[in-house]
Amino acid sequence: MKKNIFLLLLFTSFISFAQNIRFEGVVTENGNAPLEMANIMALNTATKAMDAYAITNNKGKFVLNLKKNTSYVIKLTFIGMQNKEINITTNEENIIQNISMNSGGIELNDVEIVREMPVSIKGDTIVYNADSFKSGTERKLEDVLKKLPGVEVNADGEVEVEGKKVTKLMVEGKDFFDGDTKLGVKNIPSDAIDKIQVLRNYNENSILKGVENNQDNVAMNIKLKSGKKNFWFGDINAGGGFDDTNKFDRYLINPKLFYYNPKYSINIISNFNNIGELPLTTQDYFKMTGGFRGMMRKGGSSFNVASNDLGIGALRNNRAKEIETKFGATNFAYNPSASWNISGFGILSASTTDLETISQTNILKPNSSQIASTEKRNEIAHQKSNLGLFKLSTIYKPNTNFQLDYDILTKISKQDEENELTRESIVLNNSLSEEIFTNKTQNPTSINQNLSLYYTQNEKNIFAFEMQHLFQEEDPFYNANLLTQPFNLAGYVSGQNRNDINQYRFVKTNKTDAKFDYYYLITPKTNINLTIGTTYSYQSFDSSIYQILDNGITNNLTNSENTNEVNYHFNDSFVGLHYKILTGKFTFTPGVSLHSYNMTNNQLGSSFNLKFFRILPDFLAIYQIKKAESLTYNYALTNNFTDINKLAEGYILNGYNSLSRGFRGLENATQTTHSLRYFKYNMFNFENISAFASYSKTVDAVKSSSLFNGVNQTSSPFNSNFADETISGFGNYGRSFLKNYKASGNASLNWSKFNNIQNGIFISNESFTQNYTIKASTNYKNLPNIELGYSYTINDYSNSKFFTDKPFARLDYYFLESFSFVSEYEFYHYYNEEKTVENEYDFLSASLIYQKKDSKLEYKIAVTNLLNTTSLNDDSFSQFSTRTSQYSVQPRYVIFSLKYNL
Repeated sequence: MKKNIFLLLLFTSFISFAQNIRFEGVVTENGNAPLEMANIMALNTATKAMDAYAITNNKGKFVLNLKKNTSYVIKLTFIGMQNKEINITTNEENIIQNISMNSGGIELNDVEIVREMPVSIKGDTIVYNADSFKSGTERKLEDVLKKLPGVEVNADGEVEVEGKKVTKLMVEGKDFFDGDTKLGVKNIPSDAIDKIQVLRNYNENSILKGVENNQDNVAMNIKLKSGKKNFWFGDINAGGGFDDTNKFDRYLINPKLFYYNPKYSINIISNFNNIGELPLTTQDYFKMTGGFRGMMRKGGSSFNVASNDLGIGALRNNRAKEIETKFGATNFAYNPSASWNISGFGILSASTTDLETISQTNILKPNSSQIASTEKRNEIAHQKSNLGLFKLSTIYKPNTNFQLDYDILTKISKQDEENELTRESIVLNNSLSEEIFTNKTQNPTSINQNLSLYYTQNEKNIFAFEMQHLFQEEDPFYNANLLTQPFNLAGYVSGQNRNDINQYRFVKTNKTDAKFDYYYLITPKTNINLTIGTTYSYQSFDSSIYQILDNGITNNLTNSENTNEVNYHFNDSFVGLHYKILTGKFTFTPGVSLHSYNMTNNQLGSSFNLKFFRILPDFLAIYQIKKAESLTYNYALTNNFTDINKLAEGYILNGYNSLSRGFRGLENATQTTHSLRYFKYNMFNFENISAFASYSKTVDAVKSSSLFNGVNQTSSPFNSNFADETISGFGNYGRSFLKNYKASGNASLNWSKFNNIQNGIFISNESFTQNYTIKASTNYKNLPNIELGYSYTINDYSNSKFFTDKPFARLDYYFLESFSFVSEYEFYHYYNEEKTVENEYDFLSASLIYQKKDSKLEYKIAVTNLLNTTSLNDDSFSQFSTRTSQYSVQPRYVIFSLKYNL
């Protein structure tokens, strides 16, 4: 039945293919040279609607798909040429006709008419006319973006253009919650959007735009309709509903207000609900950088501060048994003068989450596909997360030659999790079951500041100074109460009825990065870049383990192997030299950096110091094949350093069955990376091709030596004598055709080889992950629109394979000039190679919206999880084990809501 519906929708949506004829030809300049990038529109003389549009390719060719037996006005525009109109009437046959344009057009008039085009390109900027892609069912920016050629939006609200992630979202040129696109994508109302500008090769500092390589930087700017400027706009949405218990206790309150004028802007977003809507997940919070630049990316060293979070809140949106959220955010921008800008945002989020998970972890035998032991768990967890994000930025640019930037980003959070689980341990066919109770709490704080100065002395000399400081405090606490004694720790009192073990940790980090760049422009196409920089980090790490005995007495495990009191100093001072040259279609940027490293850690009453020098080369080559086609090669040799977490030699309790300790004598790993990126965008048929391949080899990688006692693991790090390797690739092909159709296909592959030690035996494991996705969609104004797709995932681990088949569909229809119907369906078939693990589940949601034309009131009824699916499946690989999980999700909700549009 499901397959029949799928085929019926496919047939219905594409039946109109046979109702069109082709009008094609070549556009030339004065009848001679072909014109590339000329804009062509076909206006229906009866309906006054634009039935088709095109942009000529590099040979001046165009193709328009027009209706049969219809009269059209064909309009042609090109900057610097006279506008041209011709009249045609179609019949039953294709039409071939070449068109000549004459020079001498008025540029202002050309620009005005170009704005009517659905898509146009101006230099590095792609401009989409939003109304050309709307069908009437769109409610948010996300809905519009998904219909644009060359643009993709994933489930996490991340936007990709030409295979590159959009890292900055602006509205009217002002930052919108800098460093994250999700809040804008999920909340900016679609009816306020006039134009969507994609800014390729983006550099927010115009002083450095011509001397740095920005080929991977993509930003997006939203232009508002004139009626939305200088006025408050947005909506206030409130609703209530019930689940299968018929108890009317589900609610949603979601006001969104926006104000923009040339001098300042204010955005206010809030959301209170218990239906699984998470405007900002815990993962979003930890990965949100606030737009801070990767200022040391050319340095050749990698020193990243590891997180001490305990894995609280690791779920995706709407993927838990119960989620209740309270969220509020505001974003502002203010221009006190033409040369001074102040902006910032504040975000507060509180959520409670209930989880139920059934999982099985198989620990593998060394160098074998056989299972050494198995742990089966039934878990019930209750999580509370309170998150805060605050950023303040200022830019002072009194003239084109000087710019001063300052940013400060503060993150605060309070999280805790109570977990009750039943564990069955199976070791050598012997089974033991027990109840385990755990508690996790953490209250991390971080403050990140950035100061930058840019100065152009003259056309030959440019100076830049950048400094960034990170202050971070982490204080995770972990408690486990279980029947069996998990580890033999010095001073531990055995023979208790219950084993109550606890650990405090406190980690403080102060890290400063600073660098000075001097650019000398030899010619407009060549420059030399001299860099002097340093990274200095000071970290302290304290931890202690204690035991609560059956009689309530605290037993502090004060032995040196159970405590940590460590200080760690890291310093990298370097000088770098890069030479950039543009010759023909090629850009070459070879570079080299000389580093002096100095590392000292103090613990156990002694000091350990390591000093050395290293030369690190890098190379970038860009082949600009055409205006919108390029090939980029990147090579880098990088020194990777661990932070204090892997150096502290006292035991760390990672979980009730996991104990680890560091090694103070760890050395750095050296990573060699080669990457190749291809990109092509063809405005003639809106074809977009992007491909990326990367190979990395890591020598002296920091790996784990683990000892398994049944299902309990004790591990420590070491520098491996064998190289880790990773090969990854991604390819995407998409195009729009016949004006109303869009199709794409992509594939992503990742192969990794890891080297570790398990129970004293050297092991080498491999994993190979593959994902293939194809999809096609329609975009009609007056007909139902459908998106159909299929995704296939293979997770190939050392001893097992897991597969997921996922067909999906989306239907949206705007009808009777008042109603909008939207429905989404996903079907999952999850199984392993032997079919001993197999599950099928699907999700269906639907909503019906009623809003009269020009009315401010909108009425909506929505049903989530219409088929009342109860659980999902997942799998993972940890180099020593494989894990399969099944976790409960929220039931079916029926929600009635009313929205008032300002």
